[in-house]
Amino acid sequence: MWLRDRGLRQLNLGIFLMFSTSAANGFTGGLINGLLVLPQCEPPHNLDVAVFTRELSPQMLGLVIAAGGIGGIVSYIPASYVADIFGRKACVGLGSIIVIAAAVIQAAVPNIWVLLSSRVLAGIGVGTASIAAPLLVTEIAHPRMRQTVTALYSSTWYLGAISSGIVTISSLSIPNDWSWRLPCLLQLIYPVLQLFGLLCIPESPRWLVSAERKDEALEILTKYHANGVAGDSGVAHEFEKMCALIPLEKTLDREGWKKFVSSRGYIHILAICILVGIMEEWAGNGIISYYFAPILGSIGVKNTMDQASLNLGLQTWNLLLSGVGSLASERYGRRILWLLSTIFMLVCLTVIATLTGLYAEKGISSAGVAVIPMLFLFFAAYDIAYAALFFAYPAEILPFELRAKGLAVTLLADSIGAFSNQYANPVAFSRMQWRYYCVFLGFLSFFLFSIYFFFPETKGRSLEEVSQIFHKRAYTGEDGENKEPGIEERTEVARCHVV
Repeated sequence: MWLRDRGLRQLNLGIFLMFSTSAANGFTGGLINGLLVLPQCEPPHNLDVAVFTRELSPQMLGLVIAAGGIGGIVSYIPASYVADIFGRKACVGLGSIIVIAAAVIQAAVPNIWVLLSSRVLAGIGVGTASIAAPLLVTEIAHPRMRQTVTALYSSTWYLGAISSGIVTISSLSIPNDWSWRLPCLLQLIYPVLQLFGLLCIPESPRWLVSAERKDEALEILTKYHANGVAGDSGVAHEFEKMCALIPLEKTLDREGWKKFVSSRGYIHILAICILVGIMEEWAGNGIISYYFAPILGSIGVKNTMDQASLNLGLQTWNLLLSGVGSLASERYGRRILWLLSTIFMLVCLTVIATLTGLYAEKGISSAGVAVIPMLFLFFAAYDIAYAALFFAYPAEILPFELRAKGLAVTLLADSIGAFSNQYANPVAFSRMQWRYYCVFLGFLSFFLFSIYFFFPETKGRSLEEVSQIFHKRAYTGEDGENKEPGIEERTEVARCHVV
């Protein structure tokens, strides 16, 4: 039991505080959705527009919602270099400081355009921290707990969304512009927790090995994975694998980004990284998560408090179910969860589209009411894989030398998908109404096909062992002969000798 182990207690506290990065992302992402249900009020004299209002045009509404994604798009690639050159902790710290600055600016915003700019800045900060935090969690966690804590990292997105929902509901009673300024300012809570977390968590031992600081890496592994017991066999085995593969991979792989297209194995990895990013936003969840209030309005739920309460209830439901998915992924495996999740999402979204169409076209009120539980069932299916494995799966399949870059590709694909999705949703939904769901049914069908044929199982493997699933393809030529050494041969030729 890890609670009895002093080293693991301290390590897991630091990992838990690193979850704040994902929660900050959820708070920022869910903030606008919560603020959209605020009643319109007369702007104070120093505002030239009502910043949050239901009278915003669909185009401006889409731009406000998508602004955070713009920041992510411009931050992910530079952040991957910061994480590789200066370390995982430095990258998380930089992102946290940027989000804190953006929260202060956003709370003091004088007009809609400064609001947009501050949301872009917040997106840059969240994006920067989001590159390094899941890598740090994955690379520092104890081998027995790595897969679970990595999956739980993604689940805490909903903790942030719940927090923003509670804050926005509480601010409904404020009769002035602090009803939206206060939620904006409170975006700094999770970044502050991240900074405290950096004081508790050590640097990634895998990054330290890559930086030729092997003694420090071994010291960290001994302290946190063996409770300070020198010579522990588990730590020795873990350290040996790191030292055998990471320096040799850096020597063999000098191509940088070109390595992703250097063989079929690496192309396979790249395709999965891109696909996971697209799946995260275009599975039908995007239109519900970021446009929840108008969807409720389209089925007859127009009361402000009802909308805010349902939004909060949905995020709580998501937190619970994504946590279940995180634990299930360790027991049942990743591939089966991906497949089951996609199948049930297809079924639920088909029912949602049908019920919404009956309400809109036939005026059947019971059909509109029935949409609400179906939305919860849809997200139950989404949460067990798409929410739980978004960071965990790409981080697992990527070899160390491409891990930061590959995660940047996943997050970049996610942000581009989020921006196009969020900007298009208000316009498309206002014109197509319930028919717009059919677009996502097509995407889900494509995702199901892709998962079945291209997603391998990673359950029960170390990070170094997972990479061999694809390296076997990468290292085998057309004639079937190995072109580069496998893990056993690498271990023999590149063992670490620590005095």
